[in-house]
Amino acid sequence: MGYRIAVVGATGNVGREMLNILAERQFPVDEIAALASRRSLGTEVSFGDRTLKTKDLDTFDFTGWDIALFAIGSDATKIYAPKAAKAGCIVIDNSSLYRYDPDVPLVVPEVNPEAVLGYAKKNIIANPNCSTAQMVVALKPLHDRARIKRVVVSTYQSVSGSGKEAMDELWNQTKAVYNPTDNYQAKVYPKQIAFNVIPHIDVFLEDGQTKEEWKMVAETKKILDPKIKLTATCVRVPVFVGHSEAINIEFEDHLDEAEARDILREAPGIMVIDKREDGGYVTPIECVGDYATFISRIRQDPTIDNGINLWCVSDNLRKGAALNAVQIAETLGQRVLKKG
Repeated sequence: MGYRIAVVGATGNVGREMLNILAERQFPVDEIAALASRRSLGTEVSFGDRTLKTKDLDTFDFTGWDIALFAIGSDATKIYAPKAAKAGCIVIDNSSLYRYDPDVPLVVPEVNPEAVLGYAKKNIIANPNCSTAQMVVALKPLHDRARIKRVVVSTYQSVSGSGKEAMDELWNQTKAVYNPTDNYQAKVYPKQIAFNVIPHIDVFLEDGQTKEEWKMVAETKKILDPKIKLTATCVRVPVFVGHSEAINIEFEDHLDEAEARDILREAPGIMVIDKREDGGYVTPIECVGDYATFISRIRQDPTIDNGINLWCVSDNLRKGAALNAVQIAETLGQRVLKKG
């Protein structure tokens, strides 16, 4: 016996990835619905070897459906997620709307799978921000061993984190560099993204950090440990898919780089590629389409007593969004619904 699954926002980048991953991982599905707004009604999307036509989210009845994977913006989620939850369907939400709600668990299955049990308060589970998800996968096994005091992270985030229009903008600006008559202007980003980097993701807050940077702090504390101090600088880079992070970690106890490497090799969801030679590390283009969070450049930080540096790369459309949502659904199946 399988599940009745609805994918909300099925025509977007993340929604399509959700459908792909459900099929790839052979999630036990009895029935699946691809939902979208009326302007996308009837659009065809793939689910394994099947083709689905999207249905109208506005008129869809969630009664009798087990899980709804939401991949739409916060404004639309605010309208439709409570309707689905009230109808008895468990919502796994990829937007930022519920991440900081104390009655909604924020879950990365490799880190805090037990938190899914908190779904019952609102029938909603939140998916973390893409940059947070891959980072906490790397931090968790190290934290269990030596207790993390402080993290300094710089992110190098791909344009797919801003959606299809941003990917089109990078493509069009890149072409315009070689063909100046195109004269393509920035629309999604405040400055040119092609052949450039932009140290600005989301809105600026009063203290000078951006909301993306604040999210990484707040979400790490909620998912992993409220005692961890974290500071972030989030940068948009001209990469289509794949987020990278340079992470500096300060521990309470000493952790040797060799032991850190061994711990990470054994940790769930992680692939260590760390050779001290040309090309002995993973870059964003190599992680696209993969489930793993890749760790490279593991080394001691000699400027502090108990410090480690590492490089972390992951497909943001997968681990940072769709894959994590499907893994939450799998965890729900194992711990709560127990079908399939």
